[in-house]
Amino acid sequence: MSRIDPTCAEAAPPPSSFSPERRRRRSEDTITALHYQLSVVRAVGKLDALVLVDDRGCLVAGAGAWPVCEELAAYAPLLADGSAIATAAVGTRIASLSTEVEVRTLALEGAEAVLASRGGGADRTACMLRAAAGCARILRTAA
Repeated sequence: MSRIDPTCAEAAPPPSSFSPERRRRRSEDTITALHYQLSVVRAVGKLDALVLVDDRGCLVAGAGAWPVCEELAAYAPLLADGSAIATAAVGTRIASLSTEVEVRTLALEGAEAVLASRGGGADRTACMLRAAAGCARILRTAA
């Protein structure tokens, strides 16, 4: 798990499969725009699912099969900070997920969100950086 500073994430070079003008669909609605962002990154990164959740595990936006997104949303904060795990059953599921899920925290204007992805290949980290930068841009514009 690592923390993303959105200003640094935006400076990261985009994966080679992204075109210079990557946005094909746009929306004035923040949640729809976040979904579009996550959907594109999910497709390019060949991820099973990609979600943005608040620090309590409430799904803000996601892309992928709904059950997978819901599970990622529920467990993402615990994957980001394992000190809150209260039961052995939850700890067992967290241990299982930690081998296939990448989690990053994202600081957003005084709040913290968690970005989690499952699946994908070797460039998953680059995709996570791209998703973080896009989410930060969309949420900054909405504020």
